[in-house]
Amino acid sequence: MVDDQNPVNQNPGNFRNRPHEQVENIARKGGQSSHHSGFASMDPGKQRSIASKGGHASRGKFEPGSPRAREAGRRGGKAVHHQQEQEQEQGPEE
Repeated sequence: MVDDQNPVNQNPGNFRNRPHEQVENIARKGGQSSHHSGFASMDPGKQRSIASKGGHASRGKFEPGSPRAREAGRRGGKAVHHQQEQEQEQGPEE
């Protein structure tokens, strides 16, 4: 049994071991970060520039009918077919 006045776990990250006022202050922040970094803190122009590149991964495009496109399609088809065979062997899920 754990005594409420002397908890076994002295970890300061445990809210039970912190003063009530401190826990209230943390809760008021509502998950806000204590620092401003990353994408959200960037200049809007830079954000737009980065966001506009979405979906344009290097070497990610295929020319229709190219050998790379055919090979990728073949591998994808094999993977799906293999997965379907495994599901059939296992039977219906309960």
